[in-house]
Amino acid sequence: MAEPVRRVVILGGGTAGWMTAAALSKALARSGTEITLVESEEIGTVGVGEATIPTIHWFNSLIGLDEAQFMADTGATHKLGIEFRGWQGDESAYFHPFGTYGAPGDAAMMAHRLTRARLGGDATSIEDYSLTTQAARARRFAKPVNDPRSLLSTLGYAFHFDAALYARHLRGLSESRGVIRIEGRVARVERQENGDIRALVTETGQTVPGDLFIDCSGFRGLLIEQEMAAGYEDWSHWLPCDAAWAAPSAPEIERTPYTQAIAQEAGWRWRIPLQHRVGNGYVFATRFQSPDAACDTLVKAMDAAPTAEPRLIRFTPGRRRKSWVGNVVAIGLASGFIEPLESTSIHLIQSGIGKLLSLFPRRTGSALLAEQYNRIAAREIEEVRDFVILHYHLTRGRSEPLWRQCQAMPIPETLAYRIDQFRHSGRIMLSPDELFRDASWLAVLTGQGVRAEDYNPLLDTMSDADNAAQLASVRRAIRDTAAKLPAIGALRPTT
Repeated sequence: MAEPVRRVVILGGGTAGWMTAAALSKALARSGTEITLVESEEIGTVGVGEATIPTIHWFNSLIGLDEAQFMADTGATHKLGIEFRGWQGDESAYFHPFGTYGAPGDAAMMAHRLTRARLGGDATSIEDYSLTTQAARARRFAKPVNDPRSLLSTLGYAFHFDAALYARHLRGLSESRGVIRIEGRVARVERQENGDIRALVTETGQTVPGDLFIDCSGFRGLLIEQEMAAGYEDWSHWLPCDAAWAAPSAPEIERTPYTQAIAQEAGWRWRIPLQHRVGNGYVFATRFQSPDAACDTLVKAMDAAPTAEPRLIRFTPGRRRKSWVGNVVAIGLASGFIEPLESTSIHLIQSGIGKLLSLFPRRTGSALLAEQYNRIAAREIEEVRDFVILHYHLTRGRSEPLWRQCQAMPIPETLAYRIDQFRHSGRIMLSPDELFRDASWLAVLTGQGVRAEDYNPLLDTMSDADNAAQLASVRRAIRDTAAKLPAIGALRPTT
């Protein structure tokens, strides 16, 4: 007979483990549920997830973080978007902003207005229609406002932060709410007759029983894969990068409020500015460049010398075929990994936590809840996968073997359909709950050289001249508003 879920055991600390602990301890505070986290300080964490996307606000609000204290404790800086350099040739650059394009309330039609103007001969850059982009380029920052009539409502932002310090911050919060931490490696797993896990046993012999187990053990998937045999779907044929070097350097004097993703011979480099350092990395395909050569590429390209030895991380892009098996739910890298491009790793952690809270079982043996979790988790990561593949496949102006392969490779039908729809009708076809919305797809499609051949006929109710006049008015308003925003240099690190 199914038993009530009263004991939750989280295996693994790091960002995923302590995010899970913080969320569950807040959501289940009055339920009588005991939450235990098992981790070993001897096992290192990946810890390079220093860039986020705006959904981080939802999670920080959910767990009750004070933003100013969080930024001080994690060395965080504001992030307005991502600059892509070299993806259309060495001298190219485009910006993926957080927030929307155009005037307030016009996000859905903005792409069509721009297409109509371009087809009429207007060569104005799409960046002129994004307040967030203009602020980022000028190193200015302001938080968005809730007034839907204000141009400031079109702004968006996330954070750069130190993932290890974020985990430490969340650990303190979680333990203050009653989460029990057990130090130690897991030596063996005790199973029930039905195949579910009964308890974890550490190397010191401590038994940690549970009703629901959350696997945050990273790529190893100690529970979801090694015990529950969930299986793994490899996406290397679409996402060829399988390793990354990461190295810190000294902090900037003039802070940059965005991430940079810079195309290289066999992948791309990231540059992420924090208060106390700049995070640098090189994501590359070992089939096209050796690790030693890739490390040399990273170090030579950095603005300043590394302040610590570069670390090599290896991974296989893909996902678990099931993220919830029996009484085990995988969160974070244990459930799958795409790659760092577009900063989705921390989002997928919090999204997995959100789905778990929505489907949290009252009793053990909840097969239908697991089935629903797996269904929506698979759909979400596949949609994110397609958005990342878009960047690789549509790269032009690069002739290195990696990029030639990506340009020629067959892509998922779901992605091909979206590209075709945009190119032929100007429409961006999204489901209601997708992570990346119209503005993100418009930024990357346009930045990668895709041009719409038609626009929504509803715009034909106005003349070309009226459309052009409205766009000119929007550009002026954005330019004037951006000029009035506070300069980043005028902001002081939170203390």
